[in-house]
Amino acid sequence: MQIEWQVHPGTGPHLLLVHGFLTGPAQWQPNLDALATICTPVTVKLWGHAGAPNPAQPQAYHPDYYVGQFEHLRLHLGVATWFLLGYSLGASLTLRYAFDHPDRVMGHLFTNSTSALADAEQIRAWKESAANSAARILEGGQQAMERIPVHPRHARKLPPEIYRSLTAEANLHDPAGIANTLLHTTPAASVRDRVAENTPPALLICGERERRFRPHRDFVAQQMPNLQITDLAAGHAMTMETPEVFNSAVVSFIEKWHTS
Repeated sequence: MQIEWQVHPGTGPHLLLVHGFLTGPAQWQPNLDALATICTPVTVKLWGHAGAPNPAQPQAYHPDYYVGQFEHLRLHLGVATWFLLGYSLGASLTLRYAFDHPDRVMGHLFTNSTSALADAEQIRAWKESAANSAARILEGGQQAMERIPVHPRHARKLPPEIYRSLTAEANLHDPAGIANTLLHTTPAASVRDRVAENTPPALLICGERERRFRPHRDFVAQQMPNLQITDLAAGHAMTMETPEVFNSAVVSFIEKWHTS
């Protein structure tokens, strides 16, 4: 079984876009037109999200398996190198890919991601709560998923058209896939102990209004080589809340590192 992907119209190098937990490719709706002027966007769906398949094998949800899926996609596209952009949980996967395959990455970008930079205490808490959280989702289905604070139905600050697209996609989430994500992806997602390995150019686009992420921002600022940070006056969902400034940061980064 392979992850679902879509190549969008664009000019320039390929850019892999990986969405976050309980979202889907619709989250990139405000970004694709601007990105198409400088690159060829490629969106994927995480398992169980937005109508994507839900593998029965737990190992398929491990971050290392996702990295293998991304590499398979790169080979299928026939590109030697590409750019990466990960959002939230998706950032934990693109960062892992960049650390595992630095020679195949022209540059990579990521947004606020507690899952990517979780410390030992947070990882332990996720592992302890995963079974109960998964059981509630399997029992309660769509209603249980909608009670999760990061579910798109709670994102009231988004433009109406984006909100409608995200909630429509969320109605396609598979409870089993979401439960498996909590069991097997999130607890293994952190790459905090690997950030010093980074060699490709990297950009953290940070929504500075998400206060809980500030210690993580400061950590990578000190520990991650070849990293730039752009702070935006936005929260966790800056790709959708402030798309103009977010798109400008992405375009500038790709222009700089594709032509250098």
